[in-house]
Amino acid sequence: MPTFPLRRIGAGLGAATATALAIVATTPLGVAAAPSPTHTAAARDAATWLAGEYVDGVLPGPFTPEDWGLSIDGVIALAATGVAGSTRQAATAQIAAHVRSYNSYDDWGIEGFTDGGATAKLLYVAAAAGADPTDFGGWDLRAETVALLSAAGTGHQRGRITSRTTEATGPDPSNTFDQSFAVLGLARSGGAPQETVDFLIQQQCTAGGFRLYPDVDGAPSPSCDTQANATLDVDSTAMAVQALLATDATGADEAAQRGADWLVAQQRADGSFGGSGPTSGANSNSTGLAGQALAAAGRDAGAARAAEALAALQLTTANGGAAAADAGAIAYASEALTEAVTDGIADTFRDQWRRATAQALLGLARVPLSRIGLDVPPSGEPTPSATVPPTPTGSPSPTGPPSPSVSPTPTTAPTHSPTPSASPSGTPPTPTTTPTPAASVTSPAAGPGRLPTTGAAIGGYVLTALLLLGGGAVLLVLGRRRAT
Repeated sequence: MPTFPLRRIGAGLGAATATALAIVATTPLGVAAAPSPTHTAAARDAATWLAGEYVDGVLPGPFTPEDWGLSIDGVIALAATGVAGSTRQAATAQIAAHVRSYNSYDDWGIEGFTDGGATAKLLYVAAAAGADPTDFGGWDLRAETVALLSAAGTGHQRGRITSRTTEATGPDPSNTFDQSFAVLGLARSGGAPQETVDFLIQQQCTAGGFRLYPDVDGAPSPSCDTQANATLDVDSTAMAVQALLATDATGADEAAQRGADWLVAQQRADGSFGGSGPTSGANSNSTGLAGQALAAAGRDAGAARAAEALAALQLTTANGGAAAADAGAIAYASEALTEAVTDGIADTFRDQWRRATAQALLGLARVPLSRIGLDVPPSGEPTPSATVPPTPTGSPSPTGPPSPSVSPTPTTAPTHSPTPSASPSGTPPTPTTTPTPAASVTSPAAGPGRLPTTGAAIGGYVLTALLLLGGGAVLLVLGRRRAT
C-alpha cells in the first residue's frame, strides 16, 4: 500500500515524458533565429543611411528626380528595420499618390498600359507599410492585381500576372520576380489563388532553382524543365522561396524547401551569392535576397554566413575613409567599397549604392518578406499606420524615358545603375482586354495566409519543464514516506 502513490507518480511521469517527446518530435526545427545584435545594428545603420537619401519622400533615380521602384524598395527596407518612421510614412504617401506613375506609361502620354509586376509590388508594399491595399491612394490594388491574372482557358499560363498592353507598348514584360510579388501581395491581402502559386512553381526546375523568365524564343514556355539549358537565378529563387512560404497553397512548402536547398548549394565559401548573367559575380543585392530567403526557410547557418558577407561590404565610421560620412551604406561589391574608401562615393555611383543598400540590408535584418509589417522589427519601431491620400493625384511632369522601374529585380553589374525588370526580347504580347481571373483561393478570406514559423522552438522547454515537475513530485512523495 505505501508504494502505490509512488507507482502512480511514476506512471504519470512516464506519460508526461512520452507526451513531451511527442511534442519535440512534431515541433518544426527549422525556425528562423533572430539575427545577432551586431547584424541588427548594421541593418539599422544601413536603413538610417538610406532614409537620409530620400528627398521629399522619394528616392531619386539615375535619370529622374523620382524612382518609384527604388522608393518602394526603400520603404520595404525601412519597414523591415523599424527605422525612420516619419520618412517611411512620407514615402508611402508619395507612392500612393503616384500609383499610375509607377505601373503605367500615363506620364508619357501613352495610355492603356498597366504593368502587372508593378501593380503586384504596389499591393505588397501597401500591406507591408501598414496601409490599406484596397484603398491605396484611391486604388483597390488587390482587385487591380486579380484582374491582371491570366484566367482559365490560358492553359499553362493560367494564374500568371500579366501586363495590360497595347500595340504601342509592346509585349508583356512580366517575369518570376513579378509573379513572386503577386503571390506575396495577394497572400498578404486576403489569400493567393492556387493557380497563381502553381504558375510560380512551374518556374522551378528539378534542381530546385527558379528561372527568371517564363518565356522562351518569343513564346510562353510551359515550365522550367521544358526549357533546354534553363538558367537558374539566385535572385529569382530567393524571391520565389519567400513568396511560397507566405501561402498555404498546395505544393508551396515543398517547392520552397527545395528552392532553399538549392540556394544553400549556391552559397560561396565567404557566405556571399551571385546572380546570373552579368550579375553572376558575388554581389550584395543577391546576397541580401538569398540571406533573407534562407532565414525565412529556417536555414539559419546559411543566413548568418550571408549576413557576415554583407557586413564586410558596409561602410562604417571606422573603415569608411573618404566615405566615412556615408557610414551605413552597403557596397554592391568589394571593388566599389575599396573605391569609396579611397575617393568617397561619387555622384555617378550613388544610385548603385542606394539600390545595393536597400536589398542588402534585408539579409542583415533577416525579416522575411511575408513578415515585414507584421512583426516588430528587432530593436526597431513598430510599423506605423501609413497616411495616404484618399484619391489618386496628378503625376509630376516626366523627365525621362517611359521605363517605370519594377524592382527589386535581377541585380546589375557594378559599373552602372540597375535596369529594373528588363523584359525578355521576345516576350509575347498579352491581350489588351483584362482577363477574368478564377475566383478560387486557397487561403482564408481574411488574413495573410500561412506564414513562415518564427520564434524559438518550445519542444525542448516543454520536455524540461515536465521532467522537472515530475521529478519534483517523486522527490516530494519520497520525502513524505521518510517522514512517516
